Amino acid sequence: MIIICPPLIKLAIYYLYSLVRHNHIAPIYVINLLISDLIQLCCMATMLGKPKLDWVNIIVSIHLIGVMASVGFMVCISLERYLLIAWPLWYRSRRTIKSSLVVCVVVWVLTLVVNCSVLFIASELTPIGIILLLPFPVLIFSVVGIFKGLSAAISVSSEEKQRIVGATILVLLNYTLLFLPFIIGTITPNFITTNPLAFIFFNPLGDLVLYVFMRKGAVDKILASVCCCRMETQQQIIAVNDDSMRTVSSV
Repeated sequence: MIIICPPLIKLAIYYLYSLVRHNHIAPIYVINLLISDLIQLCCMATMLGKPKLDWVNIIVSIHLIGVMASVGFMVCISLERYLLIAWPLWYRSRRTIKSSLVVCVVVWVLTLVVNCSVLFIASELTPIGIILLLPFPVLIFSVVGIFKGLSAAISVSSEEKQRIVGATILVLLNYTLLFLPFIIGTITPNFITTNPLAFIFFNPLGDLVLYVFMRKGAVDKILASVCCCRMETQQQIIAVNDDSMRTVSSV
């Protein structure tokens, strides 16, 4: 994981630079999500260096801060996309860098306060698992609300709608596949033998897919490549059938 992610992080930074360059307002939530992923990667790299036992708990606490912040900014991205579809005029009039920065500061402060208080008071991961379960209904609400409001969102272009739907679905999949096993493992540790932290180690990789998908033109390129692959496959099948028919007719 540590070997794969650094080059992909560089690619994600390039795509984020492209997002900032083509938008009047920087993707603040996505940039903070990238920062939380970098925190997780640094903690994982430090753990591979076999630190002293006194530092292990501190590293795990910092890693959990990155994890909780990642979930918080995933929720912010989903709600932002929902507002863009459900309330486009209100969202565009209220969408400012200052408001986004205030939300980011609140997410980081809440993450630090909740993580530190839980670990120092409870000294276990069960309360963190319960807290991380709270955004699940919000993510589902965002996806359902976006699908309901797609037809009424006339002011949003079709390409923007594709990116919004793709981003919210990727966020929900990332949460479901990586965070739900961690949550279940922390709440019911007796039923899962695997370390709960093993699931969220792949969270930065899932977020990198989200970064690439949110770039303008990424959906069209993916669909175009899929269509090209299908057309090449069909052409190969037709060519093979023609060759076999010629062979049969010559015989």
